[in-house]
Formats: sequence, structure tokens, C-alpha cells
Amino acid sequence: MYSFSTCWNSHRHTDGREMLREIRELGFEYAELSHGIRISLMEGILQAVDAGEIKISSLHNFCPLPMGVMHAAPNIFKFTAENQRERENAYRHTLKTIETAVRVNAPLVVLHMGAVEMKEYTDKLLDMVKDGKKGTPKYEKLCDEMQDKRAKLSERAMQYAYEILRKLVAEAEPRAIKLGIENREALEEILFEPDYPFFLHEFQSPAVVYWHDTGHAQIKANLGFLNHREHLESLQHRLYGFHIHDVEFPGRDHRAPGTGMINFAELKPIVKPDHLKVFEFSPSLTLDQVKAGIAHIKSLWGEE
Repeated sequence: MYSFSTCWNSHRHTDGREMLREIRELGFEYAELSHGIRISLMEGILQAVDAGEIKISSLHNFCPLPMGVMHAAPNIFKFTAENQRERENAYRHTLKTIETAVRVNAPLVVLHMGAVEMKEYTDKLLDMVKDGKKGTPKYEKLCDEMQDKRAKLSERAMQYAYEILRKLVAEAEPRAIKLGIENREALEEILFEPDYPFFLHEFQSPAVVYWHDTGHAQIKANLGFLNHREHLESLQHRLYGFHIHDVEFPGRDHRAPGTGMINFAELKPIVKPDHLKVFEFSPSLTLDQVKAGIAHIKSLWGEE
């Protein structure tokens, strides 16, 4: 099943109903409410849903945005924050997202799990990759430094995140809501790739599923931290769906599929018709680019 994220057009609209109509006119029966949904858009969204004009496949935390926040802010409150009040806000606003999902009959909420509070290495390493310095002694030294610091600081962050997720699972299960744990592109954000087996063993609830972002995985591959297809294959038993977008080397994502470097044909054997496949495009893409990207994926993955 295909869906289309409001990531592309929410900033251009003041009426949520018109925002969803634009997606419907692209030929989509389903839309994802992304993390840029201002509270002022919700009235029109509910009108469109209640009128049967479109269905909502999923929500991306936080949705709607907290009061007073006017731009996409999926990391405004982190599950991993040292500050207890921030963690409480992260839980409270995620619960609001779950409640909104119930209201619009959406079965899934996509979550970011947080980050280790440390110096940021991702952009520096991407700059080195762009300059052809991947694999150099300086690059390898920086990677080792990052991993050493991350390992020393990650235990408390993971503990905080797991505590919040357990509380959210208890709220999601009776509401029949899936929590999609999204892979992240930043090396400082959790989950880290080696942690997935333990995480999935720890959270065996059917409410907890894996959500694969194609662009994020490709950026991690470009940095040398995973093999895109192998990573996806290793998690296919818990895979619920995808955020689909391409990457211009080495780290500019949310591009139209077919214009970047992701080998979508290579991923096809893992993609199933019952997976939720959400196009998540940059607002900078033109309508023609959007249509071409959609057509490219459907030519490779099929119409369902």
C-alpha cells in the first residue's frame, strides 16, 4: 500500500482539508500526517477524514505539533534527554500523537527514539566523504573516536528511551496502534545498528515494529556504518513499512527516487504488497519531480 507524506506540502497550506486534497489529487487514497502539522491544520484534516475524502495511513511524531511550534520539529523533545521535564514532554506529546492516530483511524505512529548528548560527528564525516577522504587514517580515527564516546555515554540515554517506550507500548496496545521505530541517519541518534537484536528481543510486543527510512539507511551506508540491503534484510521479520526518498551523494536526502544513488531495485525482494510505503519528499521538490519519483518506484516495486 502506498501513501504520501504531508512533509512535502504542509508548510504551504493554512487549511488542512486543502492540504489533503492536494495529496488526493496526486492519486493517493492514503496520506501520512508528518511532523509539520500545526494545530491550526487539524480542523480541516478531521473534516477531510470524516467526509471520506482521504484515509490516514500513519502519523509521524509529534503530530500535531506542540502549541506554539510552527515548523517541523520531530526532535523538539527527546526520549533520551537528561532533563526530566523534557522527557515528560516527549511522553506526553507522543501520547497525544497516539490519541490523534486513533481519532483519524491511522494504525501507525512513527517514532524517533532520541540521541546521545555528545559532540556531533555526522556532518563532519559526511563532509570528509564528499571530499573523498573516506577510509583515510583521519577518517577512521574520527569514526573510532565517535564510537568510543558514544559507547561511554549511551547507557543512560538508552535506559531513558526504553522506559518511555515501555509506557507508550502500554498505551498503544489496547488502542491497536503500532509504534514504528525509525532508523536514523545521524550517528548520534539511537537506535545504533548493533543494538537492534537486543532491542527487538526486549520489545517483543506486536505494537513495536521496525520502520525503514531508505534515505537514512543510505546515508549510513555512505558513511560506512552499514550495508543498506543487508540491514533491511536483517530486520524484515519486524518490518512494517518504509519512508521512501532518494539521496544525492553523500547526504542530501528526501530527493525524488531515481534522481539519487539508492538502488531501489536491489531492495525489491524485501518489499511486500502489505508493507506501508510512504513517499516522504522535501518541500523543495516540484510537482513534476514528485510525479516522476512516484512513477520510478512503482515501475520497480509494483503498483501495490
